[in-house]
Amino acid sequence: MTIQQLKYIIKIVEQGSITKAAKQLYITQPSLSNAVKDLEKELNITIFNRTVRGIALTTDGAEFLSYARQVVEQTELLEQRYLNKKKSRQICSISTQHYAFSVNAFVELVKENSTDEYQFTLRETRTYDIIEDVKNMRSEIGILYLNNFNEKVMLKLLKENHLDFIPLFEAIPHVFVSTSNPLSSKTHVTLEDLEEYPYLSFEQGEFNSFYFSEEILPTIYRKKSLRVSDRATLFNLLIGLDGYTISTGVLSSDLNGDNIISIPLKTETLEKIQVGWIVNSKTILSTAAKRYIEHLKMVINQYGFDVIE
Repeated sequence: MTIQQLKYIIKIVEQGSITKAAKQLYITQPSLSNAVKDLEKELNITIFNRTVRGIALTTDGAEFLSYARQVVEQTELLEQRYLNKKKSRQICSISTQHYAFSVNAFVELVKENSTDEYQFTLRETRTYDIIEDVKNMRSEIGILYLNNFNEKVMLKLLKENHLDFIPLFEAIPHVFVSTSNPLSSKTHVTLEDLEEYPYLSFEQGEFNSFYFSEEILPTIYRKKSLRVSDRATLFNLLIGLDGYTISTGVLSSDLNGDNIISIPLKTETLEKIQVGWIVNSKTILSTAAKRYIEHLKMVINQYGFDVIE
């Protein structure tokens, strides 16, 4: 087993494909495939499952990747210390539901980076894709929420995929509306107040289960419903159509402007949203991923929420 082989595995996971990784590494695809097979044979484990849809890390592969990243990181620190090698390019990937605080924390992570080169990735994406990204180590961390409705199903799914959920904070549901919306002057709103307004939600693609919804109360019938794929479009429609969406109440004027406000949603039952991060249970987080979590906690505190320790 060599450091180069460890770097090969990291690059394959980063690219999500042996073919793409081979191009990045300037070697042939058969050479890279053989290097992986030799390593698997030497260690007597299967690192990747090969399917018609591509490759996916096995449970053993996820554990091996964690150790590989640590070894490569420590090797590069030694080279910096004794060979005067410049700091290596930092790599970190995060997958998240559409939350402003996830972006705020990512901004802080990038700003504090001290290397000349880096490759940080933030994927605002669908709930199912977040789980798949973290399962296959395409992202180190995923950000999503649990509540009374989806908790049992989601925790079962996470367990089946060897993923752990670590709570960050709890919030009561809030409605986001534009400052020009007739509801904007209210101290709180009810579902009845919202009946005549367009409801905006994030579409979940082919995995459009109620349990994967980014908004709580997904089973309630709405007369007017619009689904979008990105946060900018959703906020533009909130303003242009006097629509609304339901979220945590964490709203960033830096990212979303001053035309959107947050109003508590009053429901018959006490609804709670528990936002947290997921991680592969075999993973040992990189330094950058650990720093991202620290920034998440600081941002959440700045918004006035208590971090769950």
